[in-house]
Amino acid sequence: MLDIIKETIVDSVKLIPFLFLTYLIMEYIEHKTKEKTKETIKKSGKFGPFFGALLGIVPQCGFSVSATNLYAVRVITLGTLISVYLSTSDEMLPIFLSEGVGIDIILKILAIKLIIGMVAGLIIDVVIQLKSKGKENNEKIIDLCEKEHCHCEHGIWNSALKHTINIFIFISIITFVINLTIYFIGEEMIAGFILDKPILGPIISGIIGLIPNCASSVIITQMYLENIISIGTMIAGLLVGAGVGLAVLFRTNKGIKENIKITVLLYSIGVICGIILEFIGLKI
Repeated sequence: MLDIIKETIVDSVKLIPFLFLTYLIMEYIEHKTKEKTKETIKKSGKFGPFFGALLGIVPQCGFSVSATNLYAVRVITLGTLISVYLSTSDEMLPIFLSEGVGIDIILKILAIKLIIGMVAGLIIDVVIQLKSKGKENNEKIIDLCEKEHCHCEHGIWNSALKHTINIFIFISIITFVINLTIYFIGEEMIAGFILDKPILGPIISGIIGLIPNCASSVIITQMYLENIISIGTMIAGLLVGAGVGLAVLFRTNKGIKENIKITVLLYSIGVICGIILEFIGLKI
């Protein structure tokens, strides 16, 4: 047990400087492009899913929430919302960078999520004719900072430090649980249980992805880095994971049935894509 605790602390602490630097850069990008990003997606029209996926892939921690609020007042389409959810990677990027994962691998994973987000969003908008399409809506859009009390206005250094501490705690807990599980059950048995079942893996990963905060992407990414799950299974969970976007959807968008349908749609797309990637034997 002492060895497990020691290994967890060492593995987690060494990530702090990399996490902080990554979040500092992310916060700078978000503060500089936040309003331009919103305006771009609001004016994108039928190309909403294209721009939604493209902007969602940029490391902005609050963009899925912004997109949710825009959808709640019908400024953007359902396809655009889903494209943002699918492309958003949440904590995957900072964890990958802090763990020294190759840039080529990161870009390939982001490209896969980007393409899936664009295609799925465009198909949804073609199939579903939203009644509010083309109508002007002047409802007030809920501001992320006021609603979620994230205190972004205190500056990028403070915000980056807060994100770093939160994710450090999450990573420490998740790493400890994974190390403890591997110690008592065995890495080969755990990996075999999921890796040898191309359908079960994405289904479980998708369920984890539904957790409405950064914990889901932390769990999924760490399991991939520990070789417990495959690339297809990881992508399935990351596609479903939309950060706190889903939680905000249920709070701001009227109609519980519609919100459930959107959640089921997101989950289905993520899992199906993950299963397909598993069957074709995707290697990165």
